[in-house]
Amino acid sequence: MNVNKLMAELEAKHPGEVEYLQAVREVLESIEEVYNQNPQFESAKIIERMVEPDRIFMFKVPWTDDEGNVHVNLGYRVQFNNAIGPYKGGLRFHPSVNLSILKFLGFEQIFKNALTTLPMGGAKGGSDFNPKGRSDAEIMRFCQSFMLELWKHIGPETDVPAGDIGVGGREIGFLYGMYKKLASENTGVLTGKGINWGGSLIRPEATGFGATYFAQEMLATKGMSFAGKRVALSGFGNVAWGAALKVTELGGKVVTISGPDGYILDEDGISGEKIDYLLELRASNQDIVEPYAKKFPNAKFFAGKRPWEVKVDVAMPCATQNELGKEDAEALVKNGCVCVAEGANMPCTPEAIEVLQQNKILFAPGKAVNAGGVATSGLEMTQNSMKLSWSREEVDARLQQIMKNIHEACVKHGTEKDGYVNYVKGANIAGFLKVANAMLDQGIL
Repeated sequence: MNVNKLMAELEAKHPGEVEYLQAVREVLESIEEVYNQNPQFESAKIIERMVEPDRIFMFKVPWTDDEGNVHVNLGYRVQFNNAIGPYKGGLRFHPSVNLSILKFLGFEQIFKNALTTLPMGGAKGGSDFNPKGRSDAEIMRFCQSFMLELWKHIGPETDVPAGDIGVGGREIGFLYGMYKKLASENTGVLTGKGINWGGSLIRPEATGFGATYFAQEMLATKGMSFAGKRVALSGFGNVAWGAALKVTELGGKVVTISGPDGYILDEDGISGEKIDYLLELRASNQDIVEPYAKKFPNAKFFAGKRPWEVKVDVAMPCATQNELGKEDAEALVKNGCVCVAEGANMPCTPEAIEVLQQNKILFAPGKAVNAGGVATSGLEMTQNSMKLSWSREEVDARLQQIMKNIHEACVKHGTEKDGYVNYVKGANIAGFLKVANAMLDQGIL
């Protein structure tokens, strides 16, 4: 495999799809050595088949607002790879949604899902619809229109969507209600469902919990733990909320959260009622964190800035892609940060990752760190198929074991000669080998 040649061909076929091409390059560079050691992969053109989605559905979503005005959004579903199980991946409702972002997320999902060891393939979908400021009735009508097209392409053994940015329990409820009506069946076709009708306990917190469990394993390789550590989080959605809860439980102090408007520094620690307030902020339909500083006067708000300038031991970017750049990474290194764990999907730029790895900082990518969300979705699918429900403790214990297993796989495939663990390489190789070998077993499809 010649990475530069393959990337040049992809860039010619998919010009301008920056996020997708970035994600593919990262994986190809990580697995190049292993790939070239296994000629059966080359003869079956595994990479050429893996980097292209199985199929992409793109459709219009017309809906009516409360004033009777008609709007038209775009809807997407990218079914990327189902070699190890049904397509699985979230739906994102956000104005930034486009095909490049969904292809990047779907491609990442292949390896993330493989790392969980659960039988789930990779997919992603969503719309450029913005739920912010919309009434429940407007969101219901949009979700029903969206599902009117999507339902034909999904199913409990075919493709199981979940939530993502802009798609929480409310949206999943509206989507599932329409699916159930159209398909005339009550099955586990969506995850992130309400606990009263097939959902799993701790699913909302799972991505943040899992990210914290993974970071805990990273710290343990250096004989450290979260106890007494200062932790910077970005974002203030489900991932940051779950991470704040679990970091605090493990003895760490969360000192930052952030939004598009800037970041909050709270030297007293973001715990207890302050973590609960994150839920209120997110539910307020205002995509800002400044109100936190007004409610808790000891906190400071820094407009238009990111939290990576704060002196912390652990940084967990939990917001969105490419939010932590080279200068941010240099600031973290300068301030003595020992661990950076990606709670979001690809939040660190390639230049930032290079800085962190050159300085031998513990760094792990989102496909490993934030796999706890989809892992718990997989556990929800299992509970649905068995027609039973596990306790909070059972789900949490299974999640913690899955994250520990993912960490072990990353260490196995990513440990370099000097002992430094290249978690990017380890995660990509472990996920790739599982999917590639399944593809070989199933023939040329």
